[in-house]
This record gives sequence, structure tokens and C-alpha cells, in this order.
Amino acid sequence: MELEVRHLRALCAIADAGSLHKAARQLGMSQPSLTTQLRRIENSLGAELFSRERTGCRPTLLGHSVLSRARPLVAEMAVLVSEARAAADRSAGPRLRIGSTASRALAGWLRRLRERLPGTDISLQMDVSANALLRQVAGGGLDVAFVHEVEGCPLRVPAGLDRRVLVEREPQFISLARDHPAAGSQIVELADLAADRWMIDPTVDGEWDGLRRVLGAAGLNPPVLHGDYLTASSLIAVGEAIAPCQPTSVPREDMVVRPLRDDPLGVRLLLFSRPGAYEGAGIAGVGTSADAGADGDGPGGAEVYADLEAAYREAALQAVVYRQWLMRNKSPLLHAPAA
Repeated sequence: MELEVRHLRALCAIADAGSLHKAARQLGMSQPSLTTQLRRIENSLGAELFSRERTGCRPTLLGHSVLSRARPLVAEMAVLVSEARAAADRSAGPRLRIGSTASRALAGWLRRLRERLPGTDISLQMDVSANALLRQVAGGGLDVAFVHEVEGCPLRVPAGLDRRVLVEREPQFISLARDHPAAGSQIVELADLAADRWMIDPTVDGEWDGLRRVLGAAGLNPPVLHGDYLTASSLIAVGEAIAPCQPTSVPREDMVVRPLRDDPLGVRLLLFSRPGAYEGAGIAGVGTSADAGADGDGPGGAEVYADLEAAYREAALQAVVYRQWLMRNKSPLLHAPAA
């Protein structure tokens, strides 16, 4: 078997993610398929590139050597593709490619962007991994990415990206079955959830590490289930689990959303872009880099950010529990920014 760029990209993803499961999610393939691909690569080279451990995958000495050569090749290929796509975009018309982790602000943001940019092809790519989205922005596959950074678990931000902070610290609430003993409280004590089974999606960057840090600091060691949040919802509804959730989450007939005492869980909401990313959207002449503040994000970024800010505020105020939290904490989100 001859090695191809896709094989090198897979090796880099495994090394960056630290596990076959996470790498497979980032690459958009199944774990068995990635495992088979890795086995074929190793067979073609005649030795193992990763040692499989209980906590994940670690490069062997040969693996480190191969990765040191593979990364520049993958990066150069990404630049080649990015430049070719940019040339094609210039002839195909304005386009804005957005990446995002899950957020209830997305619908309002897209609506506002379509109104602001008629005739622009606006696309959306969702991913549980903020780091994967940032790599795509850096590689030219996306123009902007709206992501969250779990407190205490910094994102791996590629060099050269512009950044705006939407919310410096967004509290994470808890989803409970409506008949859970703590559901009747306006604010839930973390200690009251010690005996519950917590559910977490380990493929979301920093999510498990952030929760483990908070539970450990509180002296708690509850049982933890690993799975996606769609599965979590069905388990929460019948009282089989509880899970952290975004404060903009909307309760259901069988589930409630509650803040935790002292807000121990938090994330930072960020918008990243490549320099010049907005030129392809046809808004290069709108706004100035000075509008972007300390981090900057180039011409046009101020308007894209303003639409996201308005959409997030709209989603926040529609969520009753979050709106009450904002009022208690006298949040500036309660007031629309001056035009």
C-alpha cells in the first residue's frame, strides 16, 4: 500500500486527539474504519506508530518520526487546497463558510446574516470538536468558527487566526428529569447530585476534563456515563442520568433546566476567523479592523460579530431560567448594545 495524504492526515488526527474514537469523529468516519486504516498504514511501514493504552493512543518513537515529516506535508496540502478554493470562490461569487459547535444562537445568527448579505452563499458545518473547526479555519476549509472553550481546558488555536470574545464566561446549567428531587429548587446544589449518574460526551473538547475537575474540587466521585447528548436527553427524561447543558437550553415536559449554586461549570464563547476571510463573503469594505477591538478580525468582522451578538442575546432572553440568572447577576446581556 502506498501512503497518501489522507493517511498522513489520519495519523496527525490520531496524535492530536489522543484516541482513535475522537480522531474518527473529527475525520467524519467510524472508529472501526480508522482502526483498520491505521493497521494498514503500520503494516505498510512494518512497525507500530501508536501504542494503544487504556487512556488512549500515544505515538511510538517511530510514530514521532513519521509525524514530524507528515505534519508539514499535510499543512502544505491544506494551503494548496485553500488557495485553489479561494481562486475558485472569487469566480463563483460571494460565500461565507461557517463552522460551529452546538448553540441555540445559530438560527438567529444565520437569519441575520442572510438578511445582511443577500446573494451570498452561507453554509454551516457543525462539529462537536472546537479544535477540529479551528484547524479547518486555519486550513482554509472554513471562513469563521463560533466555538466554546471549556474553563480550564484551553483550545489549541492555530497561529494567525483572529479572535473575538462573545461571552467571557457562560455558566453551564444542569438538565434533570422533571420529577428529580432537586428539580423543585430554583438553584441546585452540586452536592445534591452526588449520587446521580452524570452523562458526558467525551468527544466534546474539554468537556470531560472540565467536569472531572469541578467534581473533584467538590470532593465528589459520582458514576459517569459516556455518550452523545441526544442519547443523554432520553436517559435524563426517565431519571437515568443528569447532564450539564447550555443555559440557553429550553426545558421540555419531561425535563427541567436549573443553574448550579455558584456556577462551578463555565465556558467562554469565541468567534474565530482567518485574516481576510470576509472578503469572499462580499463584505470586505464593511467595518474596519479597528472595530474589532484588541484581538481584531479584519474588515467586515464587526458586522458578522454584531449579528452573532444579537442572536445570542435573543436566545438568552428567550430561555426563562437563563434570563432569571442574567437578572440576578445584572448581566449587560439584558440590554441591547447601542447602535
